[in-house]
Amino acid sequence: MTIRFDDKVAIVTGAGGGLGRAYALELARRGAKVVVNDLGGSRDGTGHSDAALKVVEEIKAAGGTAMSNGGSVTEYEQMVEMVARTKEAWGRVDILINNAGVLRDKSFAKMEPADFEFVVDVHLNGSANCTKAVWDTMREQAYGRILMTASSTGLYGNFGQANYGAAKLGLAGLTKTLQLEGAKYNIKVNTLAPTAGTRMTEDIFPEEAFKLFTPESVAPAALFLVSEDAPTNAILGAGAGVFQAAYVTLTQGVALKGDELTPEGVAAHWAEIIDRTDEMTPQSGAEQAMSIMKKLQG
Repeated sequence: MTIRFDDKVAIVTGAGGGLGRAYALELARRGAKVVVNDLGGSRDGTGHSDAALKVVEEIKAAGGTAMSNGGSVTEYEQMVEMVARTKEAWGRVDILINNAGVLRDKSFAKMEPADFEFVVDVHLNGSANCTKAVWDTMREQAYGRILMTASSTGLYGNFGQANYGAAKLGLAGLTKTLQLEGAKYNIKVNTLAPTAGTRMTEDIFPEEAFKLFTPESVAPAALFLVSEDAPTNAILGAGAGVFQAAYVTLTQGVALKGDELTPEGVAAHWAEIIDRTDEMTPQSGAEQAMSIMKKLQG
């Protein structure tokens, strides 16, 4: 069955280029009305451009419907204004793809606190701002599809990206709570960890890999995760047409009691504690507490 977005209204942040542009173009091609949000700065978050307007022109030239927005995700009031204008024009907001981001890569030893704070502010607080701005609307209309953009750096680490990694794993955590709070309102929230050759990564990838890792090869994952029949609480990796699921898992663990309830006891049982046999994937934080109680009773 073809996945369509007719009568759906989507907001894509950071959609002036790269991944966001690919998402916006494909959503519009499949029938969505799209708000192309982009501050238009360079990849370190400075400066402005008319990148969003160019993407809107592309969408309109292909027969689609779109409008641009130049608001900064770090300014909550600007995101509220963006949502208000979207509803004024099209009456609703069905989809939000939090894609806007910046890089300020340095080893932690050389990273200034301001560089850490700024990257976390754009990625994590920025996504929270956008999501908060659409949340009441989605609850009222009992429909919402929200996508957070994490990264393999957040999930697994990457040298020189402490700020970026902290923000990106934070977004996976934000997803896990919002999918619980949104469930009864038919709001599905997912996490995408894309690997793509974009302006953000052009000096990291070798040239041949850059050509393989196109934004267009990630877009199918993003669109599926904001579709009507999307899952919720998924963490999906995507790059060069390869799609992978990631999980936050929990081992069965060991209950230490009496004389063993010591640092030495943890050391002595370390191999059992980290044994991944029958590991689980909790669907909420409460499930970890429940697994502890079960272990104690056993």
